[in-house]
Amino acid sequence: MGPLVPDIITDQMNLVIALLLGIAFGFVLEQAGFSSSRKLTGLFYGTDFTVLRVFFTAGVTAMSGVIILTQMGWLDADLIYINPMFLQSAIVGGAIMGVGFVVGGFCPGTSFCAAAVGRIDGMAFAAGGLLGIFAFGEAFPWVENLYKAGSKGDLLVSTALGISNGQFAGIMIGVAVVAFIFTTRVEKRVNAQSGALQFPVTRHRIAGAVLVVLAVILFFVPDRKARLTAEAASTMNSVRTMAPDELAIHIMDRDPKFQLVDVRDATSFGKTTLPGAINMPASMLIGKESRNSLADSRTEKVFFGRDTAEGIRAAALARLTGSENVAALAGGFEGFMATVVNPRGLDGADADTRVFRARASGEIAAMIRQSSAPKPVKAIRRVQGGCGG
Repeated sequence: MGPLVPDIITDQMNLVIALLLGIAFGFVLEQAGFSSSRKLTGLFYGTDFTVLRVFFTAGVTAMSGVIILTQMGWLDADLIYINPMFLQSAIVGGAIMGVGFVVGGFCPGTSFCAAAVGRIDGMAFAAGGLLGIFAFGEAFPWVENLYKAGSKGDLLVSTALGISNGQFAGIMIGVAVVAFIFTTRVEKRVNAQSGALQFPVTRHRIAGAVLVVLAVILFFVPDRKARLTAEAASTMNSVRTMAPDELAIHIMDRDPKFQLVDVRDATSFGKTTLPGAINMPASMLIGKESRNSLADSRTEKVFFGRDTAEGIRAAALARLTGSENVAALAGGFEGFMATVVNPRGLDGADADTRVFRARASGEIAAMIRQSSAPKPVKAIRRVQGGCGG
């Protein structure tokens, strides 16, 4: 499955898993009472806060799970689809959906849940929703500007606030706990038949305490990228460096157990690179792409950037994310070109070095000219999707 770093779910199984998850989602909605318009609209009248508790619980669980799995290196959060943010259209659309929710008693997802169990009002709401989709499609040329108004891209709330995902999760868990306590008290006072009156107090207090502990942990856990980058910087001295002449021998021998990794930006890579190199900027080394492309421990992987330091940092980072048998090119790309491909300053070199570099210069320059246009490692695309409510 796309974002999972270990490929424990194949592409062929994705649709099967999606079907099973959809069935489970519908079952949970029904068990939570979301096929009842009275229970759903009870949120607006203060008589039943099941909707708030269920969706807050689902949000906190998913958010915490994503952060924890990302920290463990089991999930590549960069591959998770994010619905683009259109501020003005979101405000207008939210207002329309809110009115529809209060008047009709359902949101799109819960209306299908109700229709599936045979409720007439759910069927009517779902049919109206489908009619609205058709009408919107027909009217789209007239509302396109509003539909795209206020584009903010793939904006996260944490990014907008300038805090880490863990800090935002900690804050949201705290808000959820407070909301659970407050709405439960309101519901008990307003609704004499509330199910909240039957809540086991001790177990709920323990669950609340666990959530508070989780919130504190997530709040202070550093972002995985920042943590790995800092760790890589502290372990750079232990990365083996490879001299340009040694690398030239591997290139000329076309060593099959040897892989060059160009960590420069895609523009620089596209102009020219070393024969057989793949392009993998530092931002890709933490994600799933590096695991797929650099997984073979028997292959020696030599990282190079503009200079020595850039290659060493990349090699150290790749080692932390699971790559084995790594090294960095001394002098980087520019140093290799000046030493081997376009050698200069050989007056002080011994005869063997002068002979070798003269040969290497011609052969490697020819290999660079003859190689096809370099192609970067294909980034894994996010699977587009999203919840329609």
